[in-house]
Amino acid sequence: MARLRPDKRRTPSSRAWLQRQINDPYVARAKREGYRSRAAFKLAEVDDKFHLLKKDARVVDLGAAPGGWSEIAARRVGPNGRVIALDILDMKPVAGVEFVKLDFLDPAAPQRLKALIGGKADVVLSDMAANATGHRQTDHLRIMALAEAAALFAREVLAPGGTFLCKVLQGGTEAKLLAELKRDFASVKHVKPPASRAESAELYLLARDFRLRSDGR
Repeated sequence: MARLRPDKRRTPSSRAWLQRQINDPYVARAKREGYRSRAAFKLAEVDDKFHLLKKDARVVDLGAAPGGWSEIAARRVGPNGRVIALDILDMKPVAGVEFVKLDFLDPAAPQRLKALIGGKADVVLSDMAANATGHRQTDHLRIMALAEAAALFAREVLAPGGTFLCKVLQGGTEAKLLAELKRDFASVKHVKPPASRAESAELYLLARDFRLRSDGR
């Protein structure tokens, strides 16, 4: 196992993170295969199992920077598919991906997205996580708030039969969010791909086969 050189300027948490990085096979594989981050393999593994990213699909990647998930999505939907990456941060260009610097929380964002792709999306992805505070309960609440906001956005822009995949944390998906997703999607489950570190509390919430409500939403 590779070890870091001693550096008193590093905090214990930063040393632990760097130690994991230099010994992480997914980090090495991402560099070897030219992906921007190890996170690309999480989406690839979920798609290998559940086949979300079909050829020619229209995909929206929320909070996309640095672009690892967008890279996977673009490769899998092919040249006739459409991948729109949204983020408030800048993102270097990705082949086959259209980047829009836009806050998905903006009330006008769903309509702008639908106008951009000329209709509704087939898949909405979110690998977003709020900056960690180190306080477990606070971090859980913050990431769940992002998941709830992403779910609202997904219900606004998904076509019937569409799919929503987003990051959550272990510790219980909020009952309200789960109930709403089960009402609006035929199948809702938690998944943890192998590329998600075993010690990490992250999970992914996968909702499939979106059903329009009676109000047309």
